[in-house]
Amino acid sequence: MKISQSWLKQYIDVDLTPEEIAKILTSIGLEVEGLEKIETIKGGLEGVVVGEVLTCEKHPDADKLSITTVNVG
Repeated sequence: MKISQSWLKQYIDVDLTPEEIAKILTSIGLEVEGLEKIETIKGGLEGVVVGEVLTCEKHPDADKLSITTVNVG
């Protein structure tokens, strides 16, 4: 049976890593076959930058291009 760390934390209040939780469960006789990291976005959000588009104007020399000013902080 697979359980998520967030589901488990609904029933126990601990600040342990998944590895530490697995070790404790194994020590009380509950076999932990393995740990699996699940991400809704492959690679998580590593490298994602959020920005605000300030301006967006047509390129003077191209029909399909725009010149955009973005504030990224």
